[in-house]
Amino acid sequence: MTLRAATVAAIVAAAGCLATVATALAASPGPSAAASGDPRSAGQGPGLMGDPAFAVVAVVAIGLGAVVLTLVWVRLTAPSRG
Repeated sequence: MTLRAATVAAIVAAAGCLATVATALAASPGPSAAASGDPRSAGQGPGLMGDPAFAVVAVVAIGLGAVVLTLVWVRLTAPSRG
């Protein structure tokens, strides 16, 4: 199969897939009559789950650990001088 034939086959396959796509049925984008607010959190505000300060400290700790381990690896695997 030549490159041109493969390209044509890929385009035909893509067009066939696009031709069979159906419209997705979903709820209306308007607000519902359900209770207001975010049901995932109890009064913390919209979408706040867990403790954000702990998440920040964890990310900083992981970053510092990566730096330390990288420096140790570089020191241990460096060729000897001389």
